[in-house]
Amino acid sequence: MTLVQAIEGQDYIIKDIVSDDEELKAFLFSLGCYSGETITVVSRMRGGCVVSIKDSRYNIDNALADAISV
Repeated sequence: MTLVQAIEGQDYIIKDIVSDDEELKAFLFSLGCYSGETITVVSRMRGGCVVSIKDSRYNIDNALADAISV
């Protein structure tokens, strides 16, 4: 499943970044979002969500969340 379907407050392990866009993959990698890392959806809002990765919080849109397979 992707991060869009994830339940708020539950920890997930990132399995893969599913995208053909290398810039998107590089951006997510720079945030610490890569295979094997733990990610948590802190809250949801219209058009995106707030996620926690390595003690940092980021606001990502649904397009990015859909590329993250957990």
